[in-house]
Amino acid sequence: MKLDAKSTIEAGKAILGIELGSTRIKAVLIDQENNPIAQGSHTWENQLVDGLWTYSVEAVWYGLQDCYADLRTNVKSLYDTEIETLAAIGVSAMMHGYMAFNEKEEILVPFRTWRNTNTGQAAAALSELFVYNIPLRWSISHLYQAILDNEEHVPSINYLTTLAGFVHWQITGQKVLGIGDASGMLPIDLITKNYSSEMVDKFDKLIAPKGYDWKLRDILPKVLSAGENAGFLTPEGASRLDVSGHLKAGIPVCPPEGDAGTG
Repeated sequence: MKLDAKSTIEAGKAILGIELGSTRIKAVLIDQENNPIAQGSHTWENQLVDGLWTYSVEAVWYGLQDCYADLRTNVKSLYDTEIETLAAIGVSAMMHGYMAFNEKEEILVPFRTWRNTNTGQAAAALSELFVYNIPLRWSISHLYQAILDNEEHVPSINYLTTLAGFVHWQITGQKVLGIGDASGMLPIDLITKNYSSEMVDKFDKLIAPKGYDWKLRDILPKVLSAGENAGFLTPEGASRLDVSGHLKAGIPVCPPEGDAGTG
C-alpha cells in the first residue's frame, strides 16, 4: 500500500538528503518513490582567511542545524507531525579541498575549499609524477602544497578528508568516503575501486625524506561504492543534526558523496 507523505514520515520511511553547497545547505526529504515531500535550507558564504577561502567548522554545524530546523518547521507546517526516525540519510558536499585533523580529532588548519588556487606548484609536480592530470583543487594537491610550503601542521596529520567526509564521520563515527568524492582526493583504480596503489606508493616515496610518521594510506578515508554499509547515525550525530532532540539514532547513512554526482 502506498503511504501518503504524512504516513511516510510517521512510519520512518522517508529518506533525508543533505547537500552542503557553496552558497546554500539544503535538506530534502523524499518518499520511497523518490518524490520530494519537504525541504529546508540555510544560506551561507565562504570567508577569505589568510588568503585562503574557507568555511569554519562552527559555520558548518550552525548551518546544518539551521537547515535541519527549517526542514522540521516545514514538515510541521505541511503535515502537522514530527520527524522521529528515517529510512536512510545521505550527505553530499562540494568536492575536493582539504580538511586535516590530528589524533585528537582537532582540525589543524581552516578547511581549504575547492576555490583555492594556491596549489599550482604541487599540482604540476604531481601531474608529472603520476603521469595523470591532477587539478589544483584536488585534496592531494592541497596536501603536497602544504608539504612543499613546510607548513608546521603536516607532521601532525592523522586524518584527511573532504567536507562531506567530515560531516559523515562526525555523525556516524566512520572514516569513509563515497567513490565519487574519493576520486577528487586522489585518482581511483577502476579495477580495485580504491585509490591508485601505484600513485599512493609514488607519493609516499616522494615525501619519504620528510620523515613523517604517517603514510598516505593511513590518513585517507576508506573508499566505498554506492550501497555499501557506511555506518549508522550515532546518538551524538542525531543531537548534532537535530538540536530539538526528536531525531533518533540508528538510522543507516549511505557513503558520503561529492556534488559532481548529486548535482
